[in-house]
Amino acid sequence: MNKVIITAALTGAVTVPTQTPYLPYTIEQLAEDAEQCARAGAAIIHIHARNPANGAPSSDMELFGEILKAIKARTDAVICTTTGGGVGMTPADRVRVVPMWQPELATCNMGSMNFSVHPAARRFSDSDYKFPWEKQWLLGSEDFIFPNTFASIKHFLVEMKKTNTRPEFEIYDVGHLYNLDFMVREGLVEKPIWLQFVMGVLGGIRATLYDLTHLLDTANRLFGPENYHWSVIGVGYPQQFHMCTAALMLGGHARVGLEDNIFVSRGKLGRNHELVEKIVRIAAEFDREPATPDEVRAFLNLKGKDQVGF
Repeated sequence: MNKVIITAALTGAVTVPTQTPYLPYTIEQLAEDAEQCARAGAAIIHIHARNPANGAPSSDMELFGEILKAIKARTDAVICTTTGGGVGMTPADRVRVVPMWQPELATCNMGSMNFSVHPAARRFSDSDYKFPWEKQWLLGSEDFIFPNTFASIKHFLVEMKKTNTRPEFEIYDVGHLYNLDFMVREGLVEKPIWLQFVMGVLGGIRATLYDLTHLLDTANRLFGPENYHWSVIGVGYPQQFHMCTAALMLGGHARVGLEDNIFVSRGKLGRNHELVEKIVRIAAEFDREPATPDEVRAFLNLKGKDQVGF
């Protein structure tokens, strides 16, 4: 596909409200941001649930459903639900969204890893925090292992197969590609594969051109270039736009959004749709226009928005 698939990751489970006033966490905020991002050129909207009272990451499935319904009512975009969840959520908590709401697309994280954002806490004094949970959330990640065992990955894939939900494989390091190759050989994964290279998390692979080409070389050896499609997530600024621009040049796709980066330019906080608008402008310089949701559904062989459970 010469067009670029743009994913907007609206809120995630890592960014805290104190970091930016633009982080959406109520149902209305998430729906509004999703609509604006879709209008700006995002074909996929990536969703986590947040407690609407204080912005804390939530595994409440009823709340998740209300968010999904509100977004679907306002945009035609493909909705990709997280199964990554947040700190303290069990794999059972994280995967429930698949059988309950049966999305078109859901993330599948391909390996356990250290996953930390604790350096972000150094930027704020105690009086800066908007909500009491935020500081410990950031600091606690220093001792956090993001668990994705072979047993849990298999369980996630089986649940996705039951609901005809397409996995979006989150690749935080090279070994995760080898884990995925094992699952392919076990007959649990259908081709073509949809990969998201997550680059720049403390605990995972760095966000450099060298590391991106290494990931691509490895994927080519394992799967063959004709058997997968790929997108890039660059964590932080300017990594988000450096890595996504590299992906545009190399024929890949791009994810932006406040889950991964809060700045639209040096020192300037951005809204989700402004991040989308910026990557659309960059893509235009490479003669790559945004793919539409229906083009993405056909390209990734998704089941369609009329087959979801919300």
